[in-house]
Amino acid sequence: MKKLFILSLFSLAFLVESHAQAAKSVYFELGGPGLASFNFDTRFGPREEGLGGRIGVGGFSISSGSDKYGVVFIPIGLNYLLGNDGKNYFELGGGITPVFSSSNTSSSSDNFSSTFGNILFGYRMQPEKGGFTFRAFINPIFGSFGFIPYYGGVSFGYKF
Repeated sequence: MKKLFILSLFSLAFLVESHAQAAKSVYFELGGPGLASFNFDTRFGPREEGLGGRIGVGGFSISSGSDKYGVVFIPIGLNYLLGNDGKNYFELGGGITPVFSSSNTSSSSDNFSSTFGNILFGYRMQPEKGGFTFRAFINPIFGSFGFIPYYGGVSFGYKF
């Protein structure tokens, strides 16, 4: 599992560096595969539409007295943008999200890691020359817990 995660990170970093002229954006996503996450997205070619990738980090931490709980999500995915007006796109995608959790309760120490998959269907507003970006999407997720078809999210960010 860890080898797959590290290989995915290095592959995405290589692709990002090798396509220096591609559109890039950063955004905050609420919902989606990172729950509440900060993400980096890039196109793998010189055009706005077409194949791209994303990687992010999100999660939460809760404290109750001396008990502490934390969860970290690392959404990694591929997406494809379809559109021809240079601003509005239909987005298709999918990916995996490694989840790392830990708790330090007074009764025991419980740590675990897991992975779930996701599919993405949505709208993306991304100006051709850069600026504010917006995404709204349906994002079914699946894993050892089963399949959740009615899950989604929104994101706000900046393209440069």
